[in-house]
Amino acid sequence: MQTLTQTLKQFARDEDGVTAIEYGLIAALIAVVIIATVRVVGTNLSTVFSFIGAQLA
Repeated sequence: MQTLTQTLKQFARDEDGVTAIEYGLIAALIAVVIIATVRVVGTNLSTVFSFIGAQLA
């Protein structure tokens, strides 16, 4: 049976959780960039289609 100090030392050396958090932060940042890009492109595309529709009418 491990003592509390041994368990705490092992927890401090364990980097699996840190890596998972880093990957989660990277994934969240990528998602934010994708969402921002889609919003900008969608707005610009809507403007282009509105202009084309007005020219055709």
